Amino acid sequence: MLRIKTPRLTLRPATPHDADFIHRLLNQPDWIEYIGDRNIGDLATAAVYINERLIAAYHRDGFGLYLVDLQASGETIGLCGLVKRQTLPDPDIGFAFLDQWQGQGFAREAAQATLKYAYQDLGLKRVIGFTLPGNNRSIRLLESIGMVFDSTVYVDGDREACNLYVPANQNNPVP
Repeated sequence: MLRIKTPRLTLRPATPHDADFIHRLLNQPDWIEYIGDRNIGDLATAAVYINERLIAAYHRDGFGLYLVDLQASGETIGLCGLVKRQTLPDPDIGFAFLDQWQGQGFAREAAQATLKYAYQDLGLKRVIGFTLPGNNRSIRLLESIGMVFDSTVYVDGDREACNLYVPANQNNPVP
């Protein structure tokens, strides 16, 4: 089973046993504002989401969004990984953390490990990122991992335009 380790974190595939965490994360106000309401109202719906969105992506694409655990305690604090969308030419990096774990460098640490895994282990040629223009925290994170604004795009039928970010240095995309 895949495990990506950093000095403080372990990234691992989600299982249906992670329904409580997914329920909490996907119902945070910033998830709903910047990513969208997934209508995860209970643990059963969260387990279905894990199976249909996260686990299905691992099988279909060979990668996906992984849960981020603290190495010291094993507590799950966030989500970080890769998503392949039909409307974008390359996989994109995605990340979200519970409120109390934001602003402590965990997202950046997980994102850097994800990029290293994408390029070195999966052999991907390019990973992109996107976010809503007003999501300043995500913009700063994408820039801190070596991405620059490229253009405005509409992703997966969204009605709101997103900012697309691409690697600043394609010859050495891992910061």
